[in-house]
Amino acid sequence: MSTPAFPPGGTLIQTFRKSFVDVPIDADNDNAISTSEFLDAAESLTTMFDVLGSMAFSPVKNDMLGNVKKLRDRQLAAPAESETLQALVINELKTKKHTATEGLLWLVRGLDFTCIALSQNIAKESEELSTSFRNAYGSTLKPHHGILIKPVFSAAMSACPYRKDFYPKLGTDDAVVAAELRTYLAALEKIVGILKGFQSRKEAKW
Repeated sequence: MSTPAFPPGGTLIQTFRKSFVDVPIDADNDNAISTSEFLDAAESLTTMFDVLGSMAFSPVKNDMLGNVKKLRDRQLAAPAESETLQALVINELKTKKHTATEGLLWLVRGLDFTCIALSQNIAKESEELSTSFRNAYGSTLKPHHGILIKPVFSAAMSACPYRKDFYPKLGTDDAVVAAELRTYLAALEKIVGILKGFQSRKEAKW
């Protein structure tokens, strides 16, 4: 797949339609997360899998986009009840359905996986992406995957490019790329933490 172009001196993240840095979180309303901006940011993140280059990552990307679609469908069906992710979940569960709620559960797991892998790789400059992604998979998605899915994701981990080939695709200036990626991942980590906390509560379960 072709890598999106970025401006000279810029980064891939700057081309995203929405960054997790810009997703509104209402601290006065139980850390309610704005649905539209979150979904745009999640959709934008999947561009990273194109940069990873291998078709082996297509199932990972498609899984995340499929869960984004479940949430968008619910948002379109009941927009007034879906302005935040937490409201969307609580209101969908009142209808005795959980399609979007389950989609969010899997999307958060996928985002957690990506966040941990990239954060670990930036922190350990000698570590290759395949190791970082494999470690992250083991602690996030793998415990929830069945026997048929695990080999598909394991193949993706093995197909990761070398870091010397990956990072230049995120931007031409290594220092700028690293700084921007750290800020981006910190924002994503905060959102994932809020959502995991919410999903552990009784009101978010079906």
